[in-house]
Amino acid sequence: MSDNYYPSLSPVKTGLAGKCPRCGRGHLFEGYLKVAPSCSACGLSFSFADHGDGAAWFVMLIVCVVGVGSVLGIEVAYSPPFWVHVIIAIPALIILPILLLRPVKGILLCQQWKTGAQEGRKV
Repeated sequence: MSDNYYPSLSPVKTGLAGKCPRCGRGHLFEGYLKVAPSCSACGLSFSFADHGDGAAWFVMLIVCVVGVGSVLGIEVAYSPPFWVHVIIAIPALIILPILLLRPVKGILLCQQWKTGAQEGRKV
């Protein structure tokens, strides 16, 4: 096996782990959400990374559906007082996005590298 051979890796596995989409060893992120300039293992430049708000949009969509669904489900099933909704909903709507944002951004960036996706340009 030569030094230039990299196996085909799953964007989901590498994105969830926050690893390089090419080699699967180096770190994709420098901080919590800041993308590293390049892979520390294989040297792949992460300049391709689209720093848009796609990950935030998907996380908001998921959290809103889960959050509103859980609040409505609890209301229908148990009819608790308002303070119970506050105790359940507010932490869920704050903690869930924090937990989901990095893995979702990692998956989207790894998928972007694997497919060679770029922003649209006029021809």
